[in-house]
Amino acid sequence: MSDVITRKEIDLSAYRVDAAPHEYVDELSRVDAGDARQFLDVGVDPQENGRGGSFIQKDRSVIHCKSCQPGIEIMGISQAQTQHAWLKDYIWKNLSPETDAFTHRVIEAPHEGYFIRSLPGVKASQPVQACLYIASEKFSQHVHNIVIAEENSELHIITGCATAPHLVSGLHVGVSEFYVKKGAKLTFTMIHDWGEQVNVRPRTVTRVEEGGVIVSNYVSLRPVGSLQMFPTTYLEGKGAVARFNSVLVAGKGSHLDVGSRVVLSAPDTRAEIVSRGITSGGTIIARGDLIGKVAGIKAHLECKGLILNEGLMHAIPELSGYAPGVEMSHEAAVGKIDKREIEYLMARGLDEETAISTIVRGFLNVDIDGLPPALKQRLDQTIAETQKDMM
Repeated sequence: MSDVITRKEIDLSAYRVDAAPHEYVDELSRVDAGDARQFLDVGVDPQENGRGGSFIQKDRSVIHCKSCQPGIEIMGISQAQTQHAWLKDYIWKNLSPETDAFTHRVIEAPHEGYFIRSLPGVKASQPVQACLYIASEKFSQHVHNIVIAEENSELHIITGCATAPHLVSGLHVGVSEFYVKKGAKLTFTMIHDWGEQVNVRPRTVTRVEEGGVIVSNYVSLRPVGSLQMFPTTYLEGKGAVARFNSVLVAGKGSHLDVGSRVVLSAPDTRAEIVSRGITSGGTIIARGDLIGKVAGIKAHLECKGLILNEGLMHAIPELSGYAPGVEMSHEAAVGKIDKREIEYLMARGLDEETAISTIVRGFLNVDIDGLPPALKQRLDQTIAETQKDMM
């Protein structure tokens, strides 16, 4: 494997696995003001406006947890294991603790994580919000998350991951196992704002049954030390659907190795992976892998990247078909802003800097399915701030 696509190594011994406990907060609105500002930046509302429930974890402590909708369960993973004996049939079934050094860390030194479940037939009226937050310097946070959308239910989760303003370095390792049952729909929106020397290693596997839908939105606009994630989704039932959207920005010093894999192993399954990335001095490795196992599947992969100033944008699209009758395609493009677009906008009265900023903002504004209007407005504002920083 070339040096270009080698994943950044992490020295696990450089981080500590323990942290002082934090007090539980009955009312999320009473959370520390500094923490509240960080929560808002990643779409987690301390006032819980327009939210159907919340799960907040600070270092290794669950500091707030509640559901506001009948039929939606939200709790820490340890409580869920105590309350639901059957959960043993779901934990560590999608991936092995021995997958790599990071998954082993999660089973060796666990630090909670969330359990979120929509009961059969329940259509969540508002999204649930969850935040995994690091406040202790050099802390290595290890969480295990389980999400189950039971048959014919609908669930939307907004996960905001962030660090305290004073924190310089840390490590986050998150194992997530998602189960989308027959006829269910899960929309999962993740917004990251970790910090310039924080390393992040999510490990996610999803299984989707007949007629189920998984929509995954991922946004990382702020500087991060390194991020490496390659979630895998198995479409195991007829007519199952997966849609993945990602918006990535890598400033100087950031190293993002992000991708998605979808395995289509049942008739009439559909998958789409759409990625937008901008590097203004950092590295983005954008991976996409579609695997068609049976006839009658349709899948498309789209990866587009812009290079501003310097940096590396490396697109790695992969298609694998194992049967006659698969329909798979990909489109990948890496380059700079088209000079003709700049000239077009300047001819209509914009100066060059404003024209470039407008193009960058439009490039990042991907139509992300399932975002509540308030969160979309906040993301648009963050994108505007980000493009100003890049310019």
